Amino acid sequence: MNQTASLVLIAALFIIMFGMGLTLTLQDFKRVLKYPKAVLGGLVNQIILLPLVGFAIAFTFNLEPALAVGLIILAACPGGATSNLIAHLAKGDTALSVSLTAVSSLITIVSIPLLTALALNTFMGVNEEVNINVPRIFGQLLVIIVIPVSLGMWVRKKKPAFADSMERVVKIASALVLALVIAGIAIKEKENITSYFEQAGSASLALNLITMALGFLTAKLLKLTRPQTITLAIESGIQNGTMAIGVATIALNNSTMAIPGAIYSLIMFATGFALILIGTSKSSTLVKEA
Repeated sequence: MNQTASLVLIAALFIIMFGMGLTLTLQDFKRVLKYPKAVLGGLVNQIILLPLVGFAIAFTFNLEPALAVGLIILAACPGGATSNLIAHLAKGDTALSVSLTAVSSLITIVSIPLLTALALNTFMGVNEEVNINVPRIFGQLLVIIVIPVSLGMWVRKKKPAFADSMERVVKIASALVLALVIAGIAIKEKENITSYFEQAGSASLALNLITMALGFLTAKLLKLTRPQTITLAIESGIQNGTMAIGVATIALNNSTMAIPGAIYSLIMFATGFALILIGTSKSSTLVKEA
């Protein structure tokens, strides 16, 4: 990826994470103590089970090495502002969604570099000329997660009215920049894009559906409320595709590894919309019955 494209993507990630910070307060982190069972279940899914599912899918679909690594990076990424929005529209537990996103985003600063290194060794081999620089990836994630999120939280604390007014603007800007990034990847990989979509499209969809189902199952086993169940499904299945693209193209300088994240960023809106329909329809039914 050339320097201009990298700068655009870094800006996109900064805007997205800053936007997420605008929605957070320290209370969102303290709220973890209020929902210990739900939060723990969500974190186990996101940090441990999702990457395991990613590895299983990569082997099952026999993805080419770079695409397999990209899928693992995607599975390792936390949810984002999109998951919070979908949880809200689907009548889930928005507070739980925000808390899970906040905590998992901090944990993945450590877990993403380690899982990326494991994926590179597993699928590309230790003898391949691949630069596995865990400290560098850690540092980059620190810059594109902690700094903008902290800045957004500071703005919300000092200027809450301004933070509220900026949320919509930031979300629109994030969506536009993400669309440009995906288009840029498609153009750069135009000779192979069809075969990549054929390979990674089904795998990305499988990751999305299986992890959502895993979220539902976990919530049922933990006997969570209906809103919490919806949220756990969303937080388990909706990943930060932009971050996955960023790790692939900025940290690893490999646009092929960004393909699963790009495809997934399109898929999640369709499955997310389906969850919104399910959540709102069930909510309407419960209101009528009451």
